[in-house]
Amino acid sequence: MSRRALPFHTVETFLITARHLNLTHAAQELCLTQGAVSRQIAALESWFGFPLFERHARGLRLSPQGSALYPELQSAFGRLVTVAEQARQQQTVVRLKAPTCAIRWLVPKLLEIERRYPELQVALTFTTEHSVNFKTEPYDAAIIFGTHHSAGDLLFDEALTPVANPDTPCDTHLRGVTFLHPTRDKTDWSLWLAHYPHEPTLKMHKNQHFDTMDLAITAAMQGLGVAMADETLVAEDLRAGRLCRPFALSVKTGASYRLVVRSSQSKADGLARFRAALVNPASHDASSPGETTPAARA
Repeated sequence: MSRRALPFHTVETFLITARHLNLTHAAQELCLTQGAVSRQIAALESWFGFPLFERHARGLRLSPQGSALYPELQSAFGRLVTVAEQARQQQTVVRLKAPTCAIRWLVPKLLEIERRYPELQVALTFTTEHSVNFKTEPYDAAIIFGTHHSAGDLLFDEALTPVANPDTPCDTHLRGVTFLHPTRDKTDWSLWLAHYPHEPTLKMHKNQHFDTMDLAITAAMQGLGVAMADETLVAEDLRAGRLCRPFALSVKTGASYRLVVRSSQSKADGLARFRAALVNPASHDASSPGETTPAARA
């Protein structure tokens, strides 16, 4: 005949009672009645087949068996709590990979996720890469950029528009302006100017090139010139008045930012909450691709 299962919930009751050697104090810490504590101790003593405490007029003291058992159970219970806590935390940590250019848009979103789901932790890695391989990389989710119209959830389409410090002089012919490029070539500005009515009379005489769009935007914010930026990425800076849009024209490049998520049974709930918080349901439908292949973003 098999032995009865250990009434595991009574182990913590024993440990706390042994620490206090007082049923009233143990009951207060456990948020139980004194009678419930006594019954749980009795159940554990019945399982072991020997008394764990000796009762006397002034309270409790551990029995010889209880004294021998206490440090062993305390150590084992502590290890179990540690393992359980580590497992719980692992299930709620989302390892996210994102391109550096998305930092301005992403950080406010992550703050909102933290507010809505305080139990959800996001371990963020910024990179100049724009794709992810879940077979070889340790991420749970990634924001990718490019013409990946069938992958994951659409976050937003790239739409380029010039931005500048509100105090930066800028007329319709962009005379005397320093053009700030988010890549090592002039692809983005050239694409936008191709849709600009004054383009035939405009020449890009003064240029500064940056390795990432975020650096170009920061330079524009400091008054160095006019940067070509994605209108969604700078939306918060525009609202806050740190940047302005000298022109209403924005040009879609055919590229988009999308969220892809690893398939994971152990993290399914956490990843579902993260995806729901980050993805705008109104923008799930993929947009039609444009005519121009964009330069790489960092």
